[in-house]
Amino acid sequence: MANINKIKGVIGILTGGGDVPGLNPAIRAITIRALREGFKVIGIRRGWGGMIDIVRDKKYDNSNNFIWLSEEIVNRAGRTGGTFLHSSRTRPSHVPKPNVPEHLKDVYTDEINDLTPEVIKNLEFLGIDHLIPIGGDDTLSYAVRLHNEGINVVAIPKTMDNDVPGTDYCIGFSTCVTRTIELTHSLRTTAGSHERFLVIEVFGRYAGFTALLPTMAGAANRCVIPEYQFDMERLTELLVADRYTNPSKYSVVLVSEGAMFEGAQMIFENEEKDMFGHKKLGGIGDLVSRKLKELSPKYNNGRRINVINQRLGYLVRCGNPDAIDSIVPMAFGNLALDLILENSHGRLVTLKNGRYDNQQIEIVTSFKKKVDVDKYYNTERLRPFYKSFESKPLFIMASD
Repeated sequence: MANINKIKGVIGILTGGGDVPGLNPAIRAITIRALREGFKVIGIRRGWGGMIDIVRDKKYDNSNNFIWLSEEIVNRAGRTGGTFLHSSRTRPSHVPKPNVPEHLKDVYTDEINDLTPEVIKNLEFLGIDHLIPIGGDDTLSYAVRLHNEGINVVAIPKTMDNDVPGTDYCIGFSTCVTRTIELTHSLRTTAGSHERFLVIEVFGRYAGFTALLPTMAGAANRCVIPEYQFDMERLTELLVADRYTNPSKYSVVLVSEGAMFEGAQMIFENEEKDMFGHKKLGGIGDLVSRKLKELSPKYNNGRRINVINQRLGYLVRCGNPDAIDSIVPMAFGNLALDLILENSHGRLVTLKNGRYDNQQIEIVTSFKKKVDVDKYYNTERLRPFYKSFESKPLFIMASD
Protein backbone atom coordinates (compact mmCIF):
# COMPACT_ATOMS: atom_id res chain seq x y z
CA MET A 1 0.00 0.00 0.00
CA ALA A 2 1.16 3.53 -0.69
CA ASN A 3 2.96 5.41 2.09
CA ILE A 4 0.42 7.15 4.36
CA ASN A 5 2.12 10.48 3.78
CA LYS A 6 1.48 10.17 0.06
CA ILE A 7 -2.18 9.22 0.24
CA LYS A 8 -4.14 11.33 -2.25
CA GLY A 9 -7.38 10.99 -0.35
CA VAL A 10 -10.14 8.60 0.62
CA ILE A 11 -12.74 7.24 -1.79
CA GLY A 12 -16.02 5.86 -0.50
CA ILE A 13 -18.10 3.31 -2.44
CA LEU A 14 -21.67 2.23 -1.79
CA THR A 15 -24.32 0.19 -3.59
CA GLY A 16 -28.02 0.94 -3.24
CA GLY A 17 -31.35 -0.52 -4.33
CA GLY A 18 -31.77 -4.00 -5.77
CA ASP A 19 -28.74 -6.20 -6.27
CA VAL A 20 -27.63 -7.11 -9.79
CA PRO A 21 -24.75 -9.10 -11.28
CA GLY A 22 -21.92 -6.66 -12.01
CA LEU A 23 -21.82 -4.72 -8.75
CA ASN A 24 -18.88 -6.64 -7.31
CA PRO A 25 -16.82 -6.26 -10.51
CA ALA A 26 -17.46 -2.50 -10.33
CA ILE A 27 -16.36 -2.34 -6.69
CA ARG A 28 -13.26 -4.36 -7.60
CA ALA A 29 -12.36 -2.11 -10.53
CA ILE A 30 -12.72 1.08 -8.48
CA THR A 31 -10.76 -0.28 -5.55
CA ILE A 32 -7.80 -1.70 -7.47
CA ARG A 33 -7.38 1.40 -9.60
CA ALA A 34 -7.82 3.74 -6.62
CA LEU A 35 -5.28 1.92 -4.46
CA ARG A 36 -2.75 1.93 -7.27
CA GLU A 37 -3.31 5.66 -7.81
CA GLY A 38 -2.55 6.34 -4.13
CA PHE A 39 -6.01 6.55 -2.56
CA LYS A 40 -7.45 4.66 0.37
CA VAL A 41 -10.85 3.04 -0.22
CA ILE A 42 -13.72 2.53 2.16
CA GLY A 43 -16.82 0.47 1.40
CA ILE A 44 -20.08 1.67 2.95
CA ARG A 45 -22.32 -1.24 3.92
CA ARG A 46 -26.04 -1.32 3.01
CA GLY A 47 -25.94 1.71 0.72
CA TRP A 48 -27.33 4.91 2.19
CA GLY A 49 -28.43 2.81 5.18
CA GLY A 50 -24.84 2.47 6.34
CA MET A 51 -24.33 6.20 5.93
CA ILE A 52 -27.05 7.06 8.45
CA ASP A 53 -26.23 4.25 10.92
CA ILE A 54 -22.64 5.33 11.58
CA VAL A 55 -21.91 6.39 15.16
CA ARG A 56 -19.32 9.19 15.21
CA ASP A 57 -17.22 7.78 18.03
CA LYS A 58 -13.74 6.41 17.35
CA LYS A 59 -14.25 3.81 20.08
CA TYR A 60 -17.55 2.56 18.64
CA ASP A 61 -17.54 -0.62 16.55
CA ASN A 62 -18.80 0.57 13.14
CA SER A 63 -17.74 -2.60 11.32
CA ASN A 64 -21.38 -3.24 10.45
CA ASN A 65 -21.49 0.09 8.63
CA PHE A 66 -18.22 0.29 6.70
CA ILE A 67 -15.09 -1.66 5.76
CA TRP A 68 -11.66 -0.60 4.52
CA LEU A 69 -11.12 -2.27 1.15
CA SER A 70 -8.01 -4.04 -0.12
CA GLU A 71 -7.13 -5.86 -3.33
CA GLU A 72 -7.41 -9.16 -1.48
CA ILE A 73 -10.98 -8.40 -0.38
CA VAL A 74 -12.25 -7.19 -3.75
CA ASN A 75 -10.48 -9.88 -5.77
CA ARG A 76 -12.23 -12.54 -3.73
CA ALA A 77 -15.68 -11.07 -4.51
CA GLY A 78 -15.02 -9.44 -7.87
CA ARG A 79 -16.06 -12.36 -10.05
CA THR A 80 -19.32 -13.04 -8.24
CA GLY A 81 -22.84 -11.66 -8.46
CA GLY A 82 -24.64 -9.50 -5.93
CA THR A 83 -22.86 -6.94 -3.76
CA PHE A 84 -20.65 -7.97 -0.86
CA LEU A 85 -21.16 -4.46 0.56
CA HIS A 86 -24.87 -5.27 0.83
CA SER A 87 -27.66 -2.91 -0.12
CA SER A 88 -30.84 -1.20 1.08
CA ARG A 89 -33.58 1.07 -0.17
CA THR A 90 -32.79 3.76 2.37
CA ARG A 91 -33.47 7.39 1.44
CA PRO A 92 -31.69 9.60 4.01
CA SER A 93 -33.81 12.63 3.15
CA HIS A 94 -37.06 10.75 3.92
CA VAL A 95 -36.49 8.45 6.89
CA PRO A 96 -39.69 7.32 8.69
CA LYS A 97 -39.59 7.73 12.47
CA PRO A 98 -39.35 3.96 13.17
CA ASN A 99 -36.30 3.72 10.87
CA VAL A 100 -34.29 6.48 12.52
CA PRO A 101 -31.11 4.92 14.01
CA GLU A 102 -31.29 4.39 17.76
CA HIS A 103 -28.56 6.90 18.57
CA LEU A 104 -30.44 9.63 16.66
CA LYS A 105 -33.98 9.04 17.93
CA ASP A 106 -33.82 11.89 20.43
CA VAL A 107 -32.82 14.34 17.69
CA TYR A 108 -35.12 13.29 14.84
CA THR A 109 -38.68 12.88 16.05
CA ASP A 110 -40.84 13.79 13.05
CA GLU A 111 -42.86 11.17 11.20
CA ILE A 112 -40.52 11.70 8.18
CA ASN A 113 -36.99 12.97 8.85
CA ASP A 114 -34.22 14.45 6.71
CA LEU A 115 -30.96 12.92 7.93
CA THR A 116 -28.80 14.56 5.27
CA PRO A 117 -26.91 16.62 7.90
CA GLU A 118 -25.91 13.32 9.55
CA VAL A 119 -24.76 11.86 6.23
CA ILE A 120 -22.54 14.87 5.60
CA LYS A 121 -21.08 14.72 9.11
CA ASN A 122 -20.48 10.98 8.72
CA LEU A 123 -18.63 11.51 5.45
CA GLU A 124 -16.42 14.01 7.27
CA PHE A 125 -15.98 11.61 10.20
CA LEU A 126 -14.76 8.89 7.82
CA GLY A 127 -12.52 11.34 5.98
CA ILE A 128 -14.17 10.55 2.63
CA ASP A 129 -13.04 13.01 -0.04
CA HIS A 130 -14.83 11.43 -3.01
CA LEU A 131 -18.00 9.35 -2.99
CA ILE A 132 -18.94 6.82 -5.69
CA PRO A 133 -22.54 5.60 -5.32
CA ILE A 134 -23.59 2.75 -7.62
CA GLY A 135 -27.33 2.48 -8.12
CA GLY A 136 -30.50 3.20 -10.04
CA ASP A 137 -32.44 6.41 -10.33
CA ASP A 138 -33.62 6.25 -6.70
CA THR A 139 -30.15 5.77 -5.20
CA LEU A 140 -28.64 8.30 -7.58
CA SER A 141 -31.37 10.90 -7.02
CA TYR A 142 -30.07 11.18 -3.47
CA ALA A 143 -26.53 11.41 -4.87
CA VAL A 144 -27.76 14.50 -6.75
CA ARG A 145 -28.89 15.92 -3.41
CA LEU A 146 -25.43 15.37 -1.92
CA HIS A 147 -23.78 16.91 -4.96
CA ASN A 148 -25.93 20.00 -4.45
CA GLU A 149 -24.79 20.02 -0.81
CA GLY A 150 -21.18 20.26 -1.97
CA ILE A 151 -20.11 16.62 -1.67
CA ASN A 152 -17.69 15.33 -4.34
CA VAL A 153 -19.81 12.69 -6.08
CA VAL A 154 -19.16 10.55 -9.16
CA ALA A 155 -22.04 8.16 -9.86
CA ILE A 156 -22.27 4.80 -11.64
CA PRO A 157 -25.63 3.64 -13.11
CA LYS A 158 -26.98 0.24 -12.10
CA THR A 159 -30.40 -1.30 -12.64
CA MET A 160 -31.84 -4.32 -14.41
CA ASP A 161 -34.61 -2.12 -15.83
CA ASN A 162 -31.97 -0.02 -17.64
CA ASP A 163 -33.98 3.11 -16.89
CA VAL A 164 -31.37 5.55 -15.54
CA PRO A 165 -31.53 8.63 -17.80
CA GLY A 166 -28.43 9.78 -19.67
CA THR A 167 -26.92 6.37 -20.43
CA ASP A 168 -27.74 3.64 -22.93
CA TYR A 169 -26.59 1.01 -20.45
CA CYS A 170 -26.87 0.29 -16.73
CA ILE A 171 -25.01 -2.49 -14.90
CA GLY A 172 -27.19 -5.59 -14.59
CA PHE A 173 -29.31 -5.15 -17.72
CA SER A 174 -27.48 -7.58 -19.99
CA THR A 175 -27.51 -10.40 -17.44
CA CYS A 176 -31.21 -9.79 -16.84
CA VAL A 177 -32.00 -9.99 -20.56
CA THR A 178 -29.74 -13.05 -20.97
CA ARG A 179 -31.40 -14.89 -18.06
CA THR A 180 -34.89 -13.95 -19.25
CA ILE A 181 -34.19 -15.44 -22.67
CA GLU A 182 -32.63 -18.59 -21.18
CA LEU A 183 -35.38 -19.20 -18.63
CA THR A 184 -38.15 -18.53 -21.14
CA HIS A 185 -36.65 -21.00 -23.58
CA SER A 186 -36.36 -23.56 -20.77
CA LEU A 187 -40.04 -23.17 -19.89
CA ARG A 188 -41.05 -23.70 -23.53
CA THR A 189 -40.65 -27.45 -23.20
CA THR A 190 -43.39 -27.67 -20.58
CA ALA A 191 -45.64 -25.19 -22.41
CA GLY A 192 -45.28 -27.22 -25.59
CA SER A 193 -45.83 -30.55 -23.85
CA HIS A 194 -49.17 -29.38 -22.49
CA GLU A 195 -50.16 -27.08 -25.40
CA ARG A 196 -50.58 -24.10 -23.11
CA PHE A 197 -50.06 -20.37 -22.98
CA LEU A 198 -46.82 -19.43 -21.22
CA VAL A 199 -47.12 -16.19 -19.21
CA ILE A 200 -43.87 -14.88 -17.73
CA GLU A 201 -43.80 -11.84 -15.47
CA VAL A 202 -40.52 -9.91 -15.57
CA PHE A 203 -39.12 -6.84 -13.84
CA GLY A 204 -39.91 -3.36 -15.16
CA ARG A 205 -41.82 -0.85 -13.03
CA TYR A 206 -41.98 2.12 -15.41
CA ALA A 207 -39.84 0.94 -18.33
CA GLY A 208 -40.45 -2.17 -20.43
CA PHE A 209 -36.96 -2.82 -21.77
CA THR A 210 -36.61 -6.15 -19.92
CA ALA A 211 -39.71 -7.48 -21.71
CA LEU A 212 -39.15 -5.76 -25.05
CA LEU A 213 -35.56 -6.84 -25.73
CA PRO A 214 -36.04 -10.57 -24.98
CA THR A 215 -39.16 -10.57 -27.15
CA MET A 216 -37.22 -8.96 -29.98
CA ALA A 217 -34.61 -11.69 -29.51
CA GLY A 218 -37.25 -14.37 -30.07
CA ALA A 219 -37.98 -15.38 -26.48
CA ALA A 220 -41.71 -14.59 -26.73
CA ASN A 221 -44.46 -14.01 -29.25
CA ARG A 222 -45.84 -10.93 -27.50
CA CYS A 223 -44.99 -8.59 -24.64
CA VAL A 224 -46.92 -6.02 -22.63
CA ILE A 225 -45.04 -3.08 -21.12
CA PRO A 226 -45.75 -0.24 -18.63
CA GLU A 227 -45.65 2.44 -21.33
CA TYR A 228 -48.82 1.20 -23.08
CA GLN A 229 -52.08 0.06 -21.48
CA PHE A 230 -53.06 -3.09 -23.32
CA ASP A 231 -56.39 -4.60 -24.35
CA MET A 232 -56.73 -8.06 -22.81
CA GLU A 233 -59.09 -9.22 -25.56
CA ARG A 234 -56.52 -8.29 -28.18
CA LEU A 235 -53.72 -10.06 -26.32
CA THR A 236 -55.80 -13.21 -26.06
CA GLU A 237 -56.69 -13.12 -29.75
CA LEU A 238 -53.04 -12.75 -30.74
CA LEU A 239 -51.80 -15.51 -28.44
CA VAL A 240 -54.46 -17.92 -29.65
CA ALA A 241 -53.39 -17.21 -33.24
CA ASP A 242 -49.71 -17.65 -32.30
CA ARG A 243 -50.51 -20.97 -30.63
CA TYR A 244 -52.46 -22.18 -33.66
CA THR A 245 -49.56 -21.54 -36.05
CA ASN A 246 -47.00 -23.14 -33.74
CA PRO A 247 -46.50 -26.88 -34.53
CA SER A 248 -46.08 -27.51 -30.79
CA LYS A 249 -49.32 -25.64 -30.01
CA TYR A 250 -48.15 -23.11 -27.43
CA SER A 251 -47.44 -19.36 -27.32
CA VAL A 252 -45.51 -17.05 -25.01
CA VAL A 253 -46.05 -13.56 -23.59
CA LEU A 254 -43.65 -11.56 -21.40
CA VAL A 255 -45.45 -9.27 -18.95
CA SER A 256 -43.64 -6.33 -17.32
CA GLU A 257 -44.48 -6.09 -13.62
CA GLY A 258 -45.63 -2.51 -14.21
CA ALA A 259 -47.86 -3.33 -17.19
CA MET A 260 -51.49 -2.21 -16.95
CA PHE A 261 -54.77 -3.32 -18.43
CA GLU A 262 -56.55 -0.71 -20.50
CA GLY A 263 -58.13 1.81 -18.12
CA ALA A 264 -56.61 0.18 -15.02
CA GLN A 265 -53.77 0.88 -12.59
CA MET A 266 -50.58 -0.97 -11.66
CA ILE A 267 -50.97 -4.16 -9.62
CA PHE A 268 -49.29 -4.20 -6.20
CA GLU A 269 -48.57 -7.03 -3.77
CA ASN A 270 -49.51 -4.76 -0.85
CA GLU A 271 -49.93 -1.10 0.06
CA GLU A 272 -46.66 -0.74 1.96
CA LYS A 273 -44.26 1.82 0.45
CA ASP A 274 -40.49 2.05 0.59
CA MET A 275 -38.68 5.32 1.39
CA PHE A 276 -38.82 6.32 -2.27
CA GLY A 277 -42.61 6.02 -2.28
CA HIS A 278 -42.76 2.76 -4.26
CA LYS A 279 -45.19 -0.02 -3.46
CA LYS A 280 -43.99 -3.56 -4.20
CA LEU A 281 -45.23 -4.60 -7.62
CA GLY A 282 -46.36 -8.09 -8.51
CA GLY A 283 -49.43 -9.96 -9.61
CA ILE A 284 -50.13 -8.68 -13.12
CA GLY A 285 -48.89 -12.02 -14.50
CA ASP A 286 -51.43 -13.86 -12.35
CA LEU A 287 -54.26 -11.65 -13.58
CA VAL A 288 -53.20 -12.00 -17.23
CA SER A 289 -53.14 -15.78 -16.78
CA ARG A 290 -56.65 -15.87 -15.32
CA LYS A 291 -57.99 -13.61 -18.06
CA LEU A 292 -56.39 -15.74 -20.78
CA LYS A 293 -58.12 -18.85 -19.45
CA GLU A 294 -61.41 -16.99 -19.23
CA LEU A 295 -61.26 -15.41 -22.70
CA SER A 296 -59.51 -18.13 -24.70
CA PRO A 297 -62.72 -20.08 -25.63
CA LYS A 298 -63.96 -17.01 -27.48
CA TYR A 299 -61.05 -17.26 -29.93
CA ASN A 300 -60.48 -21.05 -29.81
CA ASN A 301 -63.75 -22.54 -31.01
CA GLY A 302 -65.17 -22.67 -27.51
CA ARG A 303 -62.29 -24.60 -25.99
CA ARG A 304 -60.38 -23.22 -23.01
CA ILE A 305 -56.58 -23.03 -23.16
CA ASN A 306 -54.72 -23.55 -19.89
CA VAL A 307 -51.78 -21.46 -18.77
CA ILE A 308 -48.33 -21.91 -17.30
CA ASN A 309 -47.68 -18.82 -15.19
CA GLN A 310 -44.18 -17.99 -13.93
CA ARG A 311 -42.74 -14.92 -12.23
CA LEU A 312 -38.98 -14.84 -12.88
CA GLY A 313 -38.27 -12.39 -10.07
CA TYR A 314 -34.93 -12.84 -8.38
CA LEU A 315 -33.82 -15.56 -10.80
CA VAL A 316 -32.72 -12.84 -13.24
CA ARG A 317 -30.77 -10.84 -10.65
CA CYS A 318 -28.97 -13.60 -8.75
CA GLY A 319 -25.81 -15.47 -9.70
CA ASN A 320 -22.78 -14.40 -11.67
CA PRO A 321 -22.64 -11.60 -14.28
CA ASP A 322 -22.52 -12.35 -17.99
CA ALA A 323 -19.70 -11.06 -20.22
CA ILE A 324 -21.11 -7.56 -20.69
CA ASP A 325 -21.83 -7.18 -16.97
CA SER A 326 -18.24 -8.21 -16.27
CA ILE A 327 -16.68 -5.79 -18.77
CA VAL A 328 -18.86 -2.66 -18.44
CA PRO A 329 -18.51 -2.41 -14.62
CA MET A 330 -14.72 -2.58 -15.01
CA ALA A 331 -14.87 0.28 -17.51
CA PHE A 332 -17.34 2.30 -15.43
CA GLY A 333 -15.12 1.94 -12.35
CA ASN A 334 -12.07 3.18 -14.20
CA LEU A 335 -14.06 6.03 -15.74
CA ALA A 336 -15.07 7.12 -12.24
CA LEU A 337 -11.41 7.17 -11.19
CA ASP A 338 -10.46 9.16 -14.29
CA LEU A 339 -12.97 11.82 -13.28
CA ILE A 340 -11.74 11.92 -9.69
CA LEU A 341 -8.14 12.28 -10.86
CA GLU A 342 -9.27 15.17 -13.06
CA ASN A 343 -11.00 16.67 -10.02
CA SER A 344 -14.28 16.51 -11.95
CA HIS A 345 -17.28 15.83 -9.72
CA GLY A 346 -21.04 15.88 -10.00
CA ARG A 347 -20.79 13.45 -12.93
CA LEU A 348 -22.53 10.24 -14.03
CA VAL A 349 -20.42 7.77 -16.02
CA THR A 350 -22.29 6.62 -19.12
CA LEU A 351 -22.25 4.45 -22.20
CA LYS A 352 -23.73 6.31 -25.17
CA ASN A 353 -23.85 5.07 -28.76
CA GLY A 354 -21.23 2.44 -28.01
CA ARG A 355 -18.78 4.87 -26.41
CA TYR A 356 -17.92 5.46 -22.75
CA ASP A 357 -18.56 9.01 -21.59
CA ASN A 358 -19.96 11.01 -18.68
CA GLN A 359 -22.77 13.47 -18.04
CA GLN A 360 -23.77 15.96 -15.38
CA ILE A 361 -25.31 13.97 -12.53
CA GLU A 362 -28.44 16.14 -12.58
CA ILE A 363 -29.60 14.26 -15.68
CA VAL A 364 -30.63 11.43 -13.35
CA THR A 365 -33.55 13.50 -12.05
CA SER A 366 -34.30 15.44 -15.25
CA PHE A 367 -36.72 12.94 -16.84
CA LYS A 368 -38.01 9.36 -16.74
CA LYS A 369 -36.34 7.01 -19.19
CA LYS A 370 -38.95 4.81 -20.88
CA VAL A 371 -39.55 2.87 -24.08
CA ASP A 372 -40.37 5.18 -26.99
CA VAL A 373 -43.64 3.50 -27.95
CA ASP A 374 -43.99 5.33 -31.27
CA LYS A 375 -40.54 4.17 -32.34
CA TYR A 376 -40.25 0.71 -30.88
CA TYR A 377 -43.58 -0.83 -29.84
CA ASN A 378 -46.30 -2.03 -32.17
CA THR A 379 -49.44 -1.30 -30.17
CA GLU A 380 -51.62 -3.29 -32.57
CA ARG A 381 -49.42 -6.41 -32.54
CA LEU A 382 -48.17 -6.04 -28.91
CA ARG A 383 -44.57 -6.71 -29.82
CA PRO A 384 -41.34 -4.82 -30.63
CA PHE A 385 -41.26 -2.64 -33.71
CA TYR A 386 -38.17 -1.42 -35.56
CA LYS A 387 -37.37 -0.08 -39.01
CA SER A 388 -33.60 -0.28 -39.19
CA PHE A 389 -30.65 -1.32 -37.06
CA GLU A 390 -28.14 0.87 -38.86
CA SER A 391 -26.21 3.18 -36.47
CA LYS A 392 -28.33 2.03 -33.50
CA PRO A 393 -26.73 1.32 -30.08
CA LEU A 394 -26.01 -2.26 -29.01
CA PHE A 395 -29.33 -2.68 -27.22
CA ILE A 396 -31.24 -0.67 -29.87
CA MET A 397 -34.39 0.34 -28.01
CA ALA A 398 -32.73 1.03 -24.67
CA SER A 399 -31.19 4.37 -25.63
CA ASP A 400 -32.84 7.69 -24.82
